[in-house]
Amino acid sequence: MLTLLIALPAIGAVLLGLLPKGKDELAKQVALAISVIVAVFAIVLAFGFDKNKSGNQLGQTWWWIKDFGVHWAVGLDGMSLLLILLSVLLVPVVILASWTDADRYGGASEEAPPTRSVKTYFALILSMEAMMIGVFAATDVFLFYVFFEAILIPVYFLIGFYGGPQRSYAAVKFLLYSLFGGLLMLAAVIGLYVVAGRNSFLLSDLQNLGLNESTGRWLFLGFFIAFAIKAPLVPFHTWLPDTAAQAPAGALVLIVGVLDKIGTYGMIRFCLGLFPEASKWATPVVITLAVIGIVYGAVLAIGQVDLKRLIAYTSISHFGFITLGIFAMTSTSQSGATLYMVNHGFSTGALFLVAGFLISRRGSARIDAFGGVQKVAPILAGTFLVAGLSGLALPGLSPFVSEFLVLIGTFSRYKVPAIIATSGIVLAAIYILWMYQRISGGEAKVSFPDLTKREIAAIAPILAIIVALGFFPKPILDVINPSVKQTLQTVQQQDPKPSVAEGAHK
Repeated sequence: MLTLLIALPAIGAVLLGLLPKGKDELAKQVALAISVIVAVFAIVLAFGFDKNKSGNQLGQTWWWIKDFGVHWAVGLDGMSLLLILLSVLLVPVVILASWTDADRYGGASEEAPPTRSVKTYFALILSMEAMMIGVFAATDVFLFYVFFEAILIPVYFLIGFYGGPQRSYAAVKFLLYSLFGGLLMLAAVIGLYVVAGRNSFLLSDLQNLGLNESTGRWLFLGFFIAFAIKAPLVPFHTWLPDTAAQAPAGALVLIVGVLDKIGTYGMIRFCLGLFPEASKWATPVVITLAVIGIVYGAVLAIGQVDLKRLIAYTSISHFGFITLGIFAMTSTSQSGATLYMVNHGFSTGALFLVAGFLISRRGSARIDAFGGVQKVAPILAGTFLVAGLSGLALPGLSPFVSEFLVLIGTFSRYKVPAIIATSGIVLAAIYILWMYQRISGGEAKVSFPDLTKREIAAIAPILAIIVALGFFPKPILDVINPSVKQTLQTVQQQDPKPSVAEGAHK
């Protein structure tokens, strides 16, 4: 069933390609139907998952390239299950929200690319969905690498074909950064295979190899840099703002909401899972980079004049929190970091969707082009406010829980980094509230229609999930915690014992 889940959107992409020209509306309907079927199928699959067990479940392992020890091996643990569910829930939302976006790419103006196929746009979205499911489900390191690299293809064309005026520059920059990281990872994968000497790329066969310090650390760096680029973690982040400024809003929801999670997912699954000693060795540097990313991303977000670039810099700050929680290596911080991956996907997805609605109406992404939106489009302004408040982790909305867990979990082991990271919360309030004030407050500069029923249907489920997980995150944490426990056992880390001041017990 897990293999079929990967195959369904890929088959859907092929079906869209076979549709005759001029059937744009049919292509949209087919794409939406397939994405809904995939989402329902994934939810049914999730009911067969035992949340009380650690390790992979619902898996299959078959020989793929036997001479090289490569398997088609897929399986799910709590973390990968949640990230797959995030992926399949966002795709139908993106298709519904982007229903008319590809229609605009029919002219040859300076602002729009030359004529592009509407069905190709949605076929690329479905192809991306298949790759996202595959990369989170793969339990063979080489298979993971194949999905890790293959997902670049639909993303590259989504940016390069359907992006803004500087789409070619942004697409090439994204591709070069990703290929550089992929090259380092490929070298590390080959090195790991040679050192292991087991004629197998299965993740289970490559764990607990007892690598010497030097070898383990070099291999760790190959994986870590690739994941740091994908995340993106400062200083490997510069591709993201340019991509955000040029990519269509729907694609951005998946790029920042899901694709970037491959980086932080890989840090847990491969860096900590395969190289526990090297992970502990690199922890001081990684935590320093994470804290710098939190503050740096937030400060630069405050000064942005482009709406999509601002949201991109907020994500750089948020990924700093996730990386901090991963490498603090406490049960609380890692549970918070994993939960943050899910919550950030929905929160940032909502922000980019609303940003897309605003930009399509105004014809500009500049913040100073807006004003008084709450007077001319109150529903749009209201959804923008809720999405923005989730971005600053307001209590009652889902990112607050994950951010709080990351900070208290980190503080129990690394007090100074946790204290510095807390400044990111204050800075978040500045860039979110100031952004909202400039766009929605004041006198209305232009008049445009409020959200349509289709747009409300697209954004409403995400906002509902954000609120629901803000008040009741326990079901998600129950799925996460066994995986976190297993990861900490792998790196041989235990939670710090709470210190009690002398005389406090009296």
